[in-house]
Amino acid sequence: MRLAVLALPLLAACAVPPSSPPGPAVPPPDRDSCSAAPLARLIGQDATALERELILRQVRVIRPGDAITEDFRPDRINFDIGPDGTIARIWCG
Repeated sequence: MRLAVLALPLLAACAVPPSSPPGPAVPPPDRDSCSAAPLARLIGQDATALERELILRQVRVIRPGDAITEDFRPDRINFDIGPDGTIARIWCG
């Protein structure tokens, strides 16, 4: 019994954190610190569309199951790629 009680915190530490709740597809104007609004046209397109874009800012492409850091960089553009390989959401941070 004592072993099970000690193992529980270790198992909890190994749990995969839940994915971020789905937010708006593009940040609202008051939160668009990375100027993502002009890129809204990419939502729904295949992730390979990013290869044709010239984005001269910090960018992070997040695919399903990717581990990501939790550092907040208001000028970084994040592209969430859905399980179907299309761009599902664009957000700053």
